[in-house]
Amino acid sequence: MKADNGKRPSRVTVRASGASYAVVIQDGLLSRAGRELDPLMGDRKVFILSDTNVWELWGRQLSQALAPRTLGVILTPPGERYKRMATVERITQELARHGAERSSLLVAFGGGVVGDMGGFAAAVFLRGIDCVQIPTTLLAQVDSAIGGKTGVNLEAGKNLVGTFSQPRMVLSDPRLLRTLPPRELRAGLFEAVKCGVIGDRKLFEFLWKERACVLRGDPQALAPVIHACAALKGRVVSRDEKEGGLRRILNFGHTVGHALEAATAYRRFLHGEAVAWGMLAATRLAVDTGLLSAPQAERIAALIIAYGAYGPVPPLRGLPFDALWPHLTADKKVRGGVIHFVLPRRIGQVEVVPGITRTQIERTWQSLLQADPFRQSAHAAKGKR
Repeated sequence: MKADNGKRPSRVTVRASGASYAVVIQDGLLSRAGRELDPLMGDRKVFILSDTNVWELWGRQLSQALAPRTLGVILTPPGERYKRMATVERITQELARHGAERSSLLVAFGGGVVGDMGGFAAAVFLRGIDCVQIPTTLLAQVDSAIGGKTGVNLEAGKNLVGTFSQPRMVLSDPRLLRTLPPRELRAGLFEAVKCGVIGDRKLFEFLWKERACVLRGDPQALAPVIHACAALKGRVVSRDEKEGGLRRILNFGHTVGHALEAATAYRRFLHGEAVAWGMLAATRLAVDTGLLSAPQAERIAALIIAYGAYGPVPPLRGLPFDALWPHLTADKKVRGGVIHFVLPRRIGQVEVVPGITRTQIERTWQSLLQADPFRQSAHAAKGKR
């Protein structure tokens, strides 16, 4: 992998059942969205779903790019706590009120929350209308906008209601990341670290070697990261669209991560931050079970911690294991009452492992609580500045 200025478009093809679609990645792509989407839009009614923050920053540019079409715009409040059935109901009510038809096209323009809800609303409205994803956060560009997973949260856990519904196209513009708060950018980078660990050793090494540039949000560093993550996810989804087997590896760090989000009512952690804690937990469990060597575990943990060194990753402090356990048992990967963890065997390879006991998980939890590695790393980084 090498740095790339992102000026030339790169494309990843996702081959899903029934149809294939393109993930297009290019700096400045938003201003040319109309050109890319014109074959899809035709004379359809086009609706845009966004949140109020994204629309204020980028809504005018998207509207101009899609002109002269008359667009129906539906806005939601930003934040994971609004990713609920009630919001999806309001979105579909707005589609009906504005005369959306089965031939209509919904453009989900936002981060992972908007993308998940938009994809879900499109999948169920009139039993299915087409959807395009234009992700505006790094987390969405490297992960959630690709692959057709849609859904909303319940109090019992994250993404427990949803469906698989592939988009018709994904347009990723790294330029949109320039308005991301540093914390949001770093949260997305944890998902990129995940991709390196589960299946792309070159990406892992690039994220380590170029971490200073990547953490600054340098477009020349981010463009190849976005492409590598999209390519990895495209390969996995093309082989296992509905998570029957291989696709489960994409949940590395998500078993504990989702439980953390649910246990804190989706208010303490950004998704990527919770996944970072989950990856550290899974890495320790892999060593404890004899699956992963200590030197490999140290390298994985070092990369995760490095990407949390300059950002305020919230601590686990004050969160008892008993608050986490009910959400772990409600995880989507539970089979026959048995929790399954995605654990690394080595950098670039992971395995889905059943039968990890409550005692093992709690021991790992307590060791992370005591070590608080992100706090120690942040103090060390501050001392060097």
